[in-house]
Amino acid sequence: MHILIIGAAGMVGRKLTARLAADGTLGGTGITALTLVDVVAPVPPAGLAIPCTCTALDISDPAAAAQMVAQRPAVIFHLAAIVSGEAEVEFDKGYAINLDATRHLFEAIRSLHEQDGYTPRVVFTSSIAVFGAPFPEKIDDSFFTTPRTSYGTQKAMCELLLSDFSRKGMFDGIALRLPTVCIRPGTPNKAASGFFSNILREPLVGREAVLPVSEDVRHWHASPRSAVGFLLHAATLDLAPLGARRALTMPGLSATVGEQIEALRRVAGDKAVALIRREPDPAILEIVSGWPRDFDAARAEGLGFTAETSFDEIIRIHIEDELGGRLGA
Repeated sequence: MHILIIGAAGMVGRKLTARLAADGTLGGTGITALTLVDVVAPVPPAGLAIPCTCTALDISDPAAAAQMVAQRPAVIFHLAAIVSGEAEVEFDKGYAINLDATRHLFEAIRSLHEQDGYTPRVVFTSSIAVFGAPFPEKIDDSFFTTPRTSYGTQKAMCELLLSDFSRKGMFDGIALRLPTVCIRPGTPNKAASGFFSNILREPLVGREAVLPVSEDVRHWHASPRSAVGFLLHAATLDLAPLGARRALTMPGLSATVGEQIEALRRVAGDKAVALIRREPDPAILEIVSGWPRDFDAARAEGLGFTAETSFDEIIRIHIEDELGGRLGA
């Protein structure tokens, strides 16, 4: 099985690649080749035994899409996007990367399908940003997609494209509306949601973190480990039960910032919590005010998708996966 990962240099892309490399199979089928693509050439995991091609491409270029699918990968993970805060500020860039590049990819697959019947599985990472206020107490998959950000709008458009191309039989696609992935390893990025990770990740290693919103802000979260699990499950899932509704809200954990902080206190103590500095940011507050807070993910759960049930668990996963199981590493 040949697998293509677009956005392979990103955090989730790297973790997905590492998991596939470690397993050597997907859904019981041996992986024969990996193609890793991003704006910078991805670095394959050390000791990778699977033949791997790593390529730097501008995916907004239509020619790039044709190049990526030329070898007809059986499974395509489309993870590439510019993040929410950047998409809001860089309007044209957001549409070029988040929408146009996806359309180019789908059209490139369509061209091969019309030539020889090529019909890959396409797993697209969407976002809960496709929903916009006012919200019910819990949001299910039937709630309106009326996003209040450019990023959410771009993801919603891609969901519609994926469903239509799948309806036409050009590929077999599924869109995963990911929760905010927390705790993200590495350094802060331009995502408006970045503070959710920052206020936990930085104190865990003895660094100060800035909290730009109030502690009563509530949001929907899952760990990077769960995000990879969602992708792997979606790649081999029987999609017939989805019918025409190819977008699924993934399971997650609804928690306030205050609840996050109390989980940090339980796991790492008062000293870690004291490193969080309150510094309100009106721009972040405005974006966050339009975000959903809680979901009914029964549809995805009924198909076997799972995530964490407590923030203590999310923090401990980060410590295990990123800090070698030790605080202050």
